[in-house]
Amino acid sequence: MWEAAKTILKQLFQKPATNIFPAKYAPVSTLSFLDRVARQEVKLHPPVAVPPKFRGKIAYDRENCSGCQQCYKICPTHAIEWLPEEKKIKIFVSRCCFCAQCVDVCPVNTLAMTEEFLLANYDKYADALVIVDSGELPGSKKRKKPDSGAAEEPANQS
Repeated sequence: MWEAAKTILKQLFQKPATNIFPAKYAPVSTLSFLDRVARQEVKLHPPVAVPPKFRGKIAYDRENCSGCQQCYKICPTHAIEWLPEEKKIKIFVSRCCFCAQCVDVCPVNTLAMTEEFLLANYDKYADALVIVDSGELPGSKKRKKPDSGAAEEPANQS
């Protein structure tokens, strides 16, 4: 019981780790509130910084993917779907538990956890929640592309 009391007293004097509501009071109209913020009539509370090693929305570099299926096999929630005809994956963020096991197991670092966390949506299949390609990721290992044959030689002009 003393351990619990110590923990509670310690947390009373710590800075909160959550974001407080952006305004002092809940506005009657969100749109008019945002207009007043744009005109700088109202100030917003600044958001809390994302902590180091935060696991937010997953990012996927489709071009660099080797098609090894390790991420697909290790995903505990089956949020990753294997596309056999393309030998690539599709990620459903609405199923993801943000454990980052797929990121850890990827041999070419083609998956990464971002700092994006505002993922609420009424449609779990919305474009923002289905990852097909996020573009090039920092720190990924570049795969050598197979040559498509010799470069075309210029035609002889005789």
